[in-house]
Amino acid sequence: MVVFNEFKHTFLTNVHTIPFRHIQQIAQNVTKAFPRAITNAELVSKVTGALSSYGYGDSSLLATSLCCDEVNRVLEKDFSAAYGDNFSMGGLAGFPFGGVVSFGAMAHHIPTDGSCLIVYGPHAGIDKDGNVGLVERRGIHGKSCICCGSAAAAAGYVASVHSGESPPPSDLAPAAVDAQQAYVGSLLLPHAARLAKSPEPNVELPLALYDAQKEMMEEIVAKGCQEVGGDGKIALLGGIQINTVEGESDYFLPLDFKVMSNKAALIKDLNTLFN
Repeated sequence: MVVFNEFKHTFLTNVHTIPFRHIQQIAQNVTKAFPRAITNAELVSKVTGALSSYGYGDSSLLATSLCCDEVNRVLEKDFSAAYGDNFSMGGLAGFPFGGVVSFGAMAHHIPTDGSCLIVYGPHAGIDKDGNVGLVERRGIHGKSCICCGSAAAAAGYVASVHSGESPPPSDLAPAAVDAQQAYVGSLLLPHAARLAKSPEPNVELPLALYDAQKEMMEEIVAKGCQEVGGDGKIALLGGIQINTVEGESDYFLPLDFKVMSNKAALIKDLNTLFN
């Protein structure tokens, strides 16, 4: 796989710029790119309110699978105010690289007679000018930075393979020094055509990553759910984190919200909460 910086530069410098550069209000920037996205505060309020009907509260454990980028800790802190410190399952781009073993460990940390909430998904920045895939980072003045860098690098790699410039991967056991990034690229590869066809690939990229992550997360839960004890439930909240400028609210685009039993049976589809 070509080096990280080369691929992320290739992807972000060869895509169409979203035509709302001069829109100043963060909410307008976000909702134009990601309709139905809501603020972190609104998300936490809706989710905690809905889950209280299923016994969630002091005996619940928060688990997250979010990118290791520091900008993503805000959402964890917002949910931790309701459920306490989180158990982290995620790695680069938000993929649940902790896998079934991580889920099992988390399940055994749930308070007695409690349940867990898993919040997962990729992220995308939107800078003050409305550019998706960029964000102003704390202490870095005068320019926007790539966000999510891992996603951009993976997209550059996928585009290179799709065009025939780079060979397809031949080894799914990459060197440990860059294993997660190699897997992000490999897991995004099935979505190469949709990214190539999209008029807004920086918007399509987190949506494609989410589809890959949802499939992975649901397989993990199906294999590990029995580790949740008693009548404990598993709430899954999947979507896209949207990082904005410092001092402004971040947003979240909820794409799947449901409560399941520890036998992998659906208890309630809660997606209508966000309609």
